[in-house]
Amino acid sequence: MSHPEIPPGWAGQVALVTGAGTGIGLGVARALSDAGLRLALTYRNPAQAEAVVAQFAAEGRAAPLLLPLDVTDRARWAEVVAQTVAHFGALHVLINNAGVSVFGNADEASHADYDWIMGVNFGGVANGLVAALPAIRAAQGKRGVVNVASMAAFLPGPQAGLYTASKFAVRGLTESLRYNLAPHGIACALCCPALTRTSAWDSALKRPAAYAESGFGPVDETALRQFGTAFEAGMDPDEVGRKIVAGLVRGDGLILTHPEFADDFREIYEESLAALPQEEAPPARLEIERLRRAAMAQAKAGIAVGLADLT
Repeated sequence: MSHPEIPPGWAGQVALVTGAGTGIGLGVARALSDAGLRLALTYRNPAQAEAVVAQFAAEGRAAPLLLPLDVTDRARWAEVVAQTVAHFGALHVLINNAGVSVFGNADEASHADYDWIMGVNFGGVANGLVAALPAIRAAQGKRGVVNVASMAAFLPGPQAGLYTASKFAVRGLTESLRYNLAPHGIACALCCPALTRTSAWDSALKRPAAYAESGFGPVDETALRQFGTAFEAGMDPDEVGRKIVAGLVRGDGLILTHPEFADDFREIYEESLAALPQEEAPPARLEIERLRRAAMAQAKAGIAVGLADLT
């Protein structure tokens, strides 16, 4: 298959997508398939994996390599990357997509709440990077990493403190990692989708027993399912997937899939500027910040930067 918006160089490359059994992960997988990439897809639910295999076959797509993965399992991550490289001969692209959406007041959260949400949403991304980056650095041709966060990486909410913290962490890591990967010729993007037509709202109903000691109130399944109806108004995950892949091949550092946040970003910008003290900074501090900006520009241009470049 081919996609008219995909430039040459990506067909035949190998992509590993986590959480690809449904939702955005599956949407990304189908868009990558359209671009001619070969796919290793991870899943938690065997029934979803079977459905993906059937869907790809019915649509005439090349069969993906399906691999079970809990993204918090570091040993399994190493096996997944090794199996992918053994099967295809290389790994060029990592799409860190798997995550959980859990809501509750942050002031009531337990250690188990933090361990679960941060462990999956941030720890899962970190585990993927540690496992996959050596193979991606060793590969040839077009390569890239996309860490899928959320608009919660910019917009906090009263019921999403831990979820927001995990997505802010993914944002900070990805925006820094971009400068490290540029000298290797590896694209690195932060993707922040918003409301998407998925079942992401039901994570609290699938809480692992190991993290059962929650400080959040008991799950009100009726209220949760009512909340889930909002997702029916969300963007089609295939559209999100196409936008992610288009951003990857353009080399975008930030991929925003939904257009409805101009007012929010304007407010963040204006509040941030207004919070800066209205006073002169001393020359020595200004010089340090000039060096920082120059180092960032160098790194973005693909020039390796060290601590010596910052003073």
